[in-house]
Amino acid sequence: MTNSYDKYIPTALTGFVAGIIGAALVISSAAPAGWSLQSLTGRNQNNTSAPFTVSNNEMPPANVQEATVISAVDKASPAVVSIVITKDVPVIERYYSSPFDLFGNDAFNPFNFRIPQYRQRGTEQQEVGGGSGFLVSSDGMIVTNKHVVNQEEAEYTVFTSKGDKYPAKVVARDPSNDIAIIKIEGNNLPYLTFANSDQLRVGQTAIAIGNTLGEFRNTVSVGIVSGLSRSIVAGDRMGQTEQLDQVIQTDAAINPGNSGGPLLNSSGDVIGVNVAMALRGQNIGFALPSNVVSSAAETAQKTGKIVRPFLGVRYTQITPTMKEANKLAVDYGVIVTRGQTTEELAVVPGSPADKAGIVEGDIVLEVEGKKLDDETSLASIIRTKKVGDTVTLKIVHKGEEKAVNVRLEEMPQ
Repeated sequence: MTNSYDKYIPTALTGFVAGIIGAALVISSAAPAGWSLQSLTGRNQNNTSAPFTVSNNEMPPANVQEATVISAVDKASPAVVSIVITKDVPVIERYYSSPFDLFGNDAFNPFNFRIPQYRQRGTEQQEVGGGSGFLVSSDGMIVTNKHVVNQEEAEYTVFTSKGDKYPAKVVARDPSNDIAIIKIEGNNLPYLTFANSDQLRVGQTAIAIGNTLGEFRNTVSVGIVSGLSRSIVAGDRMGQTEQLDQVIQTDAAINPGNSGGPLLNSSGDVIGVNVAMALRGQNIGFALPSNVVSSAAETAQKTGKIVRPFLGVRYTQITPTMKEANKLAVDYGVIVTRGQTTEELAVVPGSPADKAGIVEGDIVLEVEGKKLDDETSLASIIRTKKVGDTVTLKIVHKGEEKAVNVRLEEMPQ
């Protein structure tokens, strides 16, 4: 099995609001899809057992915490699936030839000298990676990460915990977040329900289940919610990056291949979707909050696509250093700026931002009265809105501070 696109995370960030965002050890040969962490910002929110003997081949009684975890895993495991990625890859053949072979005559090569050369001999289908997912409907709708199923030319196969095998098709990929919905054909399938991630508390139990390293299906790791409202920048080995806002930090081990699997509470309900890990730390993993994921699943089930609101600007967070270097009037907010290539415009023509008169160089200070700083990003606020909502932005336009009303539209797919 060759590498699929494992993800890593750089320090620089340019954002493109409402989803246009400018945003481990591998055992043996398996390299399943996954993200890993390079930078993060954010904030936190504020038994003894009696001796026992084993008889009649019975397991000892579990304590309350163990029993709770076991119950949650028993409830959730049947709905957790492994996703195998296969595609046609070139078959390369090595052969040897003589540089002295003239006119089919090797007489000028008395020492039988040969040099290696390579040629393609067709293609063959191979596994190129793997990931995880979980059923959210009895008829086979599955949530996973977008980066697990981001190859248009690949085929995706789902394996259940019982070993049942299903071909899967991609229903929708989220235009603004690392979420995708795939579908298998089935009836009366077990599925998971979403908990309210807004009610999470630091320190509560977190259980991760996934296809670890693409080899060990339904591997369980247990920890706690270590932090909330993190903002991280994830990237892959191909140099692609994406900002993930308001993610959950956990010390439950998340490894390559766990991407797309559920992060559960002690009741066995989904509080997040495993998405990233830190390479330079131990037990530092991240999950997309369930409230973000559930809305994507709901719209995909109803419309066949994931609908997100769209503002249409590319931006960079203002820092005190940027303020000093550019003699800006403020040290917070975001400045509307183009990307690194000529195609990455600061404002998308015809977008809601363009219609509202926002131009390159404008500074967005607040959205709906919420100050944009290290704890609150522009993208995270827009993602909480719905298509058709009107939001009020406080901006600095040509040195003048003013309020601008913007009606959000559906993000282009």
